[in-house]
This record gives sequence, structure tokens and C-alpha cells, in this order.
Amino acid sequence: MENDTAIIILPTGDPTLLHPDFKNQPVISFLQKATKKIYTTDYLWQEEPLGAGWSWDDYNDSYMAERSPMPVYGNLIKWTQESNGVDPSVVYSTPEVNWQVDFDTAQSNNFFVQRSVAENHYKITEGKEELKEQEVPFVTNGLKSTLELLTDTVHKTVGLVTSERYQRQFLGKPMQLTAIYSQPKDSVLKPMMHRSDNFFAEQLLLMVAMKFNLSMSDERISDTLLKTDFKDLPQKPKWADGSGLSRYNLFSPKDFIFILNKMKNDFGMGRIKNIFPTGNEGTLTNYYIPERGYIFAKTGSLSGVIALSGFVYTKKDKLLIFSVLVNNHTSSGTKVRRAVEKFIEALRNNY
Repeated sequence: MENDTAIIILPTGDPTLLHPDFKNQPVISFLQKATKKIYTTDYLWQEEPLGAGWSWDDYNDSYMAERSPMPVYGNLIKWTQESNGVDPSVVYSTPEVNWQVDFDTAQSNNFFVQRSVAENHYKITEGKEELKEQEVPFVTNGLKSTLELLTDTVHKTVGLVTSERYQRQFLGKPMQLTAIYSQPKDSVLKPMMHRSDNFFAEQLLLMVAMKFNLSMSDERISDTLLKTDFKDLPQKPKWADGSGLSRYNLFSPKDFIFILNKMKNDFGMGRIKNIFPTGNEGTLTNYYIPERGYIFAKTGSLSGVIALSGFVYTKKDKLLIFSVLVNNHTSSGTKVRRAVEKFIEALRNNY
């Protein structure tokens, strides 16, 4: 949005802004060329950084980056230790930040970074490795951390318009609207599926909510989709988040079969093959090697839970849609995944 004196960015939850996987950054290019004052707003944000039912004590792990209205750098800081074994180690962050860092004086074989629970305060333990990297989620503080990092990147101050001020001063007023499209859709879906990227999944669901004019709310968009696109699901699910990190999610294999079949009919297998990993790719690496080019599937896992859903072409040239869900196992995840692999191999060989 733009008027005579200012540009106001309406965040959409796009997870690719300044993400290292995406070198082309149209939004950043636009902001760097801007001659007016730049602001953004949290008016459309209606979520919490961590989802309901998430394991809060995993907050330091990269797979649980916080959700936010305008993420940058995947809401992660990459810490790197470089050492030649002689000189003192060099530790730096990408992007560079001025947040509080303490170094643990204890000797350790392994480099490790631990963030405080509620603030961007990091404790670094140096290790003996020559090169070691660790990605740690940062505390987003709504838009505070985003604006700090964004300002450093575009070399311009990006101010915050609060929700109250936005409604009072700008909502409904004449403004020039310009949509800036950042990345092709499938270029985001493919890495999300291949590395099982929880952050992409979370942010994309919020973007879908925006598309439905529902603000950024998991609850509102899931309720809407269950009444529209997914109204014919065979077993009514409970849907808590976009990534599956929440243990409140309750979907049955029958529901996944329905959704996969709808995807096949709506988008075609050509597109699905381009987005889903096949054997020995992504989260299927070291699995389904003989099935490469014949299986296209998505994994899922939590403590005690292993899941795999997707498509397999049999040796009789039939296309089967499958969904396997193993709950409450006490074995190792590898053993369960190998057992599922044998089951899928049998489907392919015998049907």
C-alpha cells in the first residue's frame, strides 16, 4: 500500500523473504529502490509464535522456527564455528546480529548453541571441529526482530504501524495497492516436501488464510477448508496447525487417501511427481532405492509416531494410493520405517 508520503507493507506470511534458498528477492529489490518512508503492520496477525500442542522444549531446534506475520531468513540464525586447530576459533552468525552472546568456558568436543527460552540471548559452547554449523530459531517478538533484521538488510528504517493505528489512520483510506509476487508456488512446495519443512508448511497455511481474507489464523482457515474443499472427508478430523507438529492433529489414513486422490485429480500426477520426493530423495533418502521413480510420498514423524502417505506404481503398472500410520511405537524410528518400506515393496511387487 502506498500514499503520497509512505509505503506500508501488508505482510502475507511469505516464508521465502530473505530465505537463503531463494536468491531472487523481488520484495527486497522493491524496498531498496523505494524513496518514501517504509512501514509495516501487524494488523492481520492473529496467531501465536508457537502452535497449540507443540513441544515447547524443542524451541531451540531448527525444525520448530517460530511463526510470524513477516518472517525473514526462515526465522533462523545460523551460527558457524571455524577453526584450524591452532588459532582461536572464529564464531559468527548469518545474518549478522547484535544480540547478546555468552561463551561457555567449559571444554567440549562439540560446538553447540543454546538460546534462552524467551529472548534472543545465546550461549555458545565451542567444540573441537574444524567447521561446525547450527541453525537456531530466533524469538520473533511479533515484528520486532523482523524489522531489526530487515532494516539492516535494506539499509533503511522500516517502522511499525500498530494494529490500532492502522485501523484508525489507514484502513479504508485511498491507497495505491501493489502486489509483489516473490516466488513460483511449486518452487516453495518442492523443498517443503523434500525436507519436510515445518516452517514452510506453517507459513503457507497462513498465506492460504490470507487468500481467503481470513487474516492469519490457523483455526479460521482450517475450519473454512473443512467446510469447503475437504467437506467430503470420510472421517471428520481434528486440525490444529499447518505442519503436524501438534499432537492435537487427528487425521486418519482414510482422510489422507481422500486428500491424495483429490490432489491427483485436481493437479495431475506430473505435477505431483515434480513436488513429492521419490526413492532415495529428501526424507526418503536411503529408503525405497529400487522404487525410485515409482514411489512419490511424504513422511511424517513425532516421538512414537511414524507415517508415510503417497503414490506407488506397481510392477503391473497400477497406480496405488497408500497411507500408513504407526502410532505409539516404542521401537526405533529406523526399524519402523524399514518395516513400512517392506510393506510398500510388497504392494509394488504383488499388485
